[in-house]
Amino acid sequence: MFRVLNKMFDNNQRDVAQIIKTIVQPVNALEEETQKVEDLAAAFMELRRRVTEGGETLDDVVVPAFALIREAGRRSIGKRHYDVQLIGGYALHKGRIAEMRTGEGKTLVATLALALNALEGRGCHLVTVNDYLARVGMEEMSLLYRTLGLTVGLASREMQPHQKQAAYACDITYVTNSELGFDYLRDNMAQSREALALRAEHPLNFAIVDEVDSILIDEARTPLIISGAAEKATDLYYVYAKLIRRLQKGEPAEPGVRAEPTGDYTIDEKGKQVHITEGGISKIERLLSLSDLYSPDNMDKAHMITQAIRARELYHREKDYIVNAEGEVIIIDEFTGRSMPGRRYGEGLHQAIEAKEGVKIENENQTLATITYQNFFRLYNKFAGMTGTAKTEEKEFLDIYGSDVLVIPTNRGVQRKDAEDLVYRTKMGKYNAVVQEVKEMHATGRPVLIGTASIVTSEQLSDLLTQAGIQHSVLNAKFEAQEASIVAQAGRSGTVTIATNMAGRGTDIMLGGNAEFILGEAIEQQLGLSRYTPEVENFIKAISRQDPDAMQIGMQIPGMNEDFIGQAIQLQADTLADRQRVKDLGGLHIIGTERHESRRIDNQLRGRAGRQGDPGSSRFYVSFEDDLMRLFANDRVVAMMDRLGMDDTQPIEAKMVTGAIEKAQARVEDRNFSTRKQLLEFDNVMSKQRDTVYAQRREVLLGPDADVEESTEGMIADFVDHQLATHLPIDQNHESWDIDGLRAAITDAVPQLEEFDFESLRSKSPAEAQDTLLAAVADAFDARKEELSPTMMNSLSRYVVLQVVDQLWKEHLHGMDVLRQGIGLRGYGQRDPFTEYKFEATTMFNDMIDTLKADVTKFVFRMQFGQAG
Repeated sequence: MFRVLNKMFDNNQRDVAQIIKTIVQPVNALEEETQKVEDLAAAFMELRRRVTEGGETLDDVVVPAFALIREAGRRSIGKRHYDVQLIGGYALHKGRIAEMRTGEGKTLVATLALALNALEGRGCHLVTVNDYLARVGMEEMSLLYRTLGLTVGLASREMQPHQKQAAYACDITYVTNSELGFDYLRDNMAQSREALALRAEHPLNFAIVDEVDSILIDEARTPLIISGAAEKATDLYYVYAKLIRRLQKGEPAEPGVRAEPTGDYTIDEKGKQVHITEGGISKIERLLSLSDLYSPDNMDKAHMITQAIRARELYHREKDYIVNAEGEVIIIDEFTGRSMPGRRYGEGLHQAIEAKEGVKIENENQTLATITYQNFFRLYNKFAGMTGTAKTEEKEFLDIYGSDVLVIPTNRGVQRKDAEDLVYRTKMGKYNAVVQEVKEMHATGRPVLIGTASIVTSEQLSDLLTQAGIQHSVLNAKFEAQEASIVAQAGRSGTVTIATNMAGRGTDIMLGGNAEFILGEAIEQQLGLSRYTPEVENFIKAISRQDPDAMQIGMQIPGMNEDFIGQAIQLQADTLADRQRVKDLGGLHIIGTERHESRRIDNQLRGRAGRQGDPGSSRFYVSFEDDLMRLFANDRVVAMMDRLGMDDTQPIEAKMVTGAIEKAQARVEDRNFSTRKQLLEFDNVMSKQRDTVYAQRREVLLGPDADVEESTEGMIADFVDHQLATHLPIDQNHESWDIDGLRAAITDAVPQLEEFDFESLRSKSPAEAQDTLLAAVADAFDARKEELSPTMMNSLSRYVVLQVVDQLWKEHLHGMDVLRQGIGLRGYGQRDPFTEYKFEATTMFNDMIDTLKADVTKFVFRMQFGQAG
């Protein structure tokens, strides 16, 4: 009864059946007709026209598109998509996670969704875990794409910027997850359109993430970070700390008493701001031999001098900070009076205080840009994933990414036999049992793959196998290309391979070995030819299918000779004979030396055997000394083994033990998921801020001149509004308005308003005062534009905004890093750290935006364009 109910409510089976009915069967019905199409590229481009110009959607053309893609695969690379691969391709197109067993051809499946979505002309990305898989995947499938009239490229770390641009401009781009993420971050630090790697329009349209669980779960715990030196010239802070001692603090202008502020700078204690007077600017320029303090080349100097004055006048020892015995400047919390070790003032203020106190200025690695994989891939208009193991993590994929998992049926039934775990008292007893089983398998000639959880275990087992006289290979992840080559041959008879559980991911283990792989390597190494040219690929396929014309096909390739072709023909014959021998022996045998804390990793190891209906088997060996076993195994189990007289040579083999292990794994998975989810919640706060800053930056970088001018004027108006709200609050009597403070703040940023009658605002309503001052600032902006010319003004505005945004965002990231590190301590005060983090992060961000608008206003009105470049 329960089986019937399970079948009735099996959404996966229902979805597969629906795709077969609506997609697979119609595609199959078109196959004969599609085979008659002479020009596949023209037919496919007609579909593009229907999508981009005819108003049709991708779903409208999915059936004819899949039919053309399948035919292109058959003609170009000799691979026809299986029906189950069509199911997988459609799942990817719909933005789902496709779980497909090892050996089911995920590389070919991806071509369906990539080519289909490329019809929109917005670019598609195939994201892999390493450069080797990206290159091989691109080269192997490039002929298929080109047969359809599509362009395909590879974006790699070694490329020059113009090469990256060309790769991302292709219809389909193969790239690693880390390089793609860093390209995105670097693009959001670019100073010109020409410096962008990704497309200017629709940079993140559609992506398929290969080994999606590895990238979006395993690697998601570590964010991408671009860092650099916090301050390149820290010694300048000492210079400026001495310099400002030669400056005189003055008083702001006071109507009726003096029209101009006195001294070299004035202080606004309420806003903790500094205003350098015109006389002060001239004095600083003279002391430093500068022609213009506010030129582009001197922006950093102006900022550091301002911070030096703030450190001297507004931040006081024993009140705002202390200097401990080690010479560190420690901030004092203004609310609690407690010291806050590790916290640092941002925007160079902390370094200025350190210089003032004459202590060592700490040199830090400054975060310039950062993003988590979770938040990065959620930026795509649509993304999908594929892997051999995802169902156990479906809850996380749904909660974090909104993507469910569709388990794709295998093309042939799975023949692998998975035995119950064998549990031993000690690790040594377990290892001895593993070596004994390897001996027995090796004696028959059956290939064995031993999965380990660490390099240490690999080396220990390698020593034991060496002592037992068993020849074997040991794999690690240091050399990706060699690793794939070894794993590809791990199915040969008599082969014993020790590998980490993740080793060789993305490369099939074929029984009897992979003759095509060996032949391709030999062609490159012995003949110096590329294995991915159409002529060579055609030759390799001819050898693989034992084509009688293989010799003739090979001889047409320059550099090929009869001896080499004869060896290739013999290699294929030997491989096929060995494949049958291994099948007769029972196929590849998998030995797991330890249960991983994630069931998904164990399933990956098991999945190395039994590809495409091949026979195979697997067994895990476990000990009570393993970390996972210690999570749930109690002393009574060990005591029971003692009472029964069981020693290291006698294992427990019971479903009860295996079930307990899987329950323990599920608990650990839930705990890890909770940890990742909490980290993501914190990063989501930063993500919203990052989206705001990057959107503003991109608008300025790529927008038309009119938008840049409008954006700059908006920032200037917001700055004026902020100063009005600060100095002329609407809930105060007009006589108590701080007109002097307003004058100092406005004229510091807009010196063109030195002659403006600020006192006249006192007789106006707040709305009238706002309109009057905004109109005056707008007139000053227009005059500035007329002085420079509209074109030059836009170039200046664009340059200033980008420079100021980058500097302040860098400092904000540092402040957020420090806040995140210390926020957990708030829990001791019965306050929710996450709530506190959100509140403080929002306050910091708002302060940064206010500073951004003030700095943009100041530099736009003060900077001389001729020196801007």
